[in-house]
Amino acid sequence: MRPFLAANPATGKVPRMSFHVITQAPARLNRSELAVPGSAPQMFEKAAQSDADVIFLDLEDAVAPDDKAQARKNIIKALNEIDWGKKTMSVRINGLDTHYMYRDVVDVVEEAGERLDLIMIPKVGTAADVYAVDMMVTQIEDAKGLKKRIGFEHIIETALGMQNVTAIAGASKRNESLHFGVADYAASTRARTTIIGGVNPDYSVLTDPLADGSRAVHWGDMWHYALARMVVAARANGLRPVDGPFGDFSDPDGYRAAAKRAAVLGCEGKWAIHPSQIALANEVMSPSDAEVTRAQRILEAMEKAATEGKGAVSLDGRLIDYASIRQAEVLVQKARQIAGG
Repeated sequence: MRPFLAANPATGKVPRMSFHVITQAPARLNRSELAVPGSAPQMFEKAAQSDADVIFLDLEDAVAPDDKAQARKNIIKALNEIDWGKKTMSVRINGLDTHYMYRDVVDVVEEAGERLDLIMIPKVGTAADVYAVDMMVTQIEDAKGLKKRIGFEHIIETALGMQNVTAIAGASKRNESLHFGVADYAASTRARTTIIGGVNPDYSVLTDPLADGSRAVHWGDMWHYALARMVVAARANGLRPVDGPFGDFSDPDGYRAAAKRAAVLGCEGKWAIHPSQIALANEVMSPSDAEVTRAQRILEAMEKAATEGKGAVSLDGRLIDYASIRQAEVLVQKARQIAGG
């Protein structure tokens, strides 16, 4: 059997063991994604000057019903008039179960589509939801003669969406990323919690009695399964998995810990619902200098091994092989992307 291959630098495509080619989403930096309410235009300039990789201007949860029409106008004006630099710009539309959604899509894409990179679709439940928005956006782009195709971000935040996450991930060529919407997901699954993205002391393991009779309590991550499942669906379809909000913006240590757990599982980024969380996300979701240096050494060692006809070698007392190449290339490519961004 021929070995599993890393991504082709020219095409960005990664073959799987079945030799099915995965087309990768556009390579955007997505370490931090800042949420900005469309009803708070006084925050737009500060967001534009921030270090966030992606900004989503929100028309959904952060905007009261009476303010949605004005928020839509605010966002259109901001996309057209504010200098957002090289930032990736997204707009979170209202859900497909509301009467606000169609006007969100039509007005924003028709009037500000040239500066819009992504549309964030909340509460995606089925692949048909994706098709519905794709159909609208395609018709608007064609009618307006827009040359750039707008990508999609999907928030997986319901039990139905998690059940259908694989179908959702493959539902459109516009798809770029999946996001875990922990708060609405908790409500949908009737989880016994009122926190957003944090841990719960009831989700823990009690050890057997120790020698002195005491018993230790080890807290767990109640969101591990959901996030891991979303990551698999995203990666299997060439998309970026992104962890969602952490509600307590006065707890940087808790945010950093949550971001680290997400990064270990394979997430590329995390939401920032407050400007103070941007630097934390960028820090955690960026490979360290030590990691990049080791990755470069692995690639150099394997290149040398290949010239010697070896498939595996030892580096610093540990075995490295072709799988190590794929891991190392991911880190090195990410470091180059950050440096160029």
